[in-house]
Amino acid sequence: MASVSSESLTKALAFLEPKLAQASVDLPKDLFAVLEVLDANAGLRRALTDPAREAAAKASLLAQLLRGKVSADAEAVVAELASYRWSSERDISDALETLAVTAVTAVAEQQDGASGLAKLEQDLFSFIEVVRSNHELQRALDEAQAPAEAKSTLALKLVPNASRTSKVLIQQAVAAPRGLKPLTLVERFVELVAKRQQRWIATVTSTVKLSETQLQRLEQGLNKFYGRELNLNISIDPKLVGGLVVKVGDEVVDASVASRVADLRRALAS
Repeated sequence: MASVSSESLTKALAFLEPKLAQASVDLPKDLFAVLEVLDANAGLRRALTDPAREAAAKASLLAQLLRGKVSADAEAVVAELASYRWSSERDISDALETLAVTAVTAVAEQQDGASGLAKLEQDLFSFIEVVRSNHELQRALDEAQAPAEAKSTLALKLVPNASRTSKVLIQQAVAAPRGLKPLTLVERFVELVAKRQQRWIATVTSTVKLSETQLQRLEQGLNKFYGRELNLNISIDPKLVGGLVVKVGDEVVDASVASRVADLRRALAS
């Protein structure tokens, strides 16, 4: 994605996040359903990505199209998406796909925390391994003329113990690969699941080895701050000047002396 579209995707993900705490699997299903409509309608994509068209006009267009057919949350997410700027028609569709996959991972996370995400990732990896090792399966799932329902049925037989959220992503990949091979799309989904899992890992960099007591206090403090039980990944960096640097997901908490000195230098130079 170009920078303009990347910025819009970031804003859309931020808009989606508060809706994920109570979301059910129906939200990503609705988003995938809208994605199918977008992919099938070039005129609609042009209308939603037209920089000369007012955001209110785009929202009104979507309201007429979607009202009563998807949930209010799904309608709001898509309307928000359409209000942003996009470098290409494909970008808005790709962004909606990312939002839908993010919603699926959030539902898995909501149901069983880090282990729910691990199960989702494991199911997707299992599907990838089975399909990658069998050329006949690859041809069957890649066959553009084969009915989507038949491919979905075949795909789910390959991972009989898959969770409900895993099934949503696998079925989406084989039924609507969007110009890609289903295997490639599932691999992309795995990357998004892995990114979500980073929210449960705290990477801690320290200049010296921390004692067990210090580690326990740090873990308790981080768990309380983030509201979930994090897995600590500890590394030592002798070049770090005092203090700690903690990274959880996309957030970085820099409590090192080096950081404070740099802040002071910037203040003095301004």
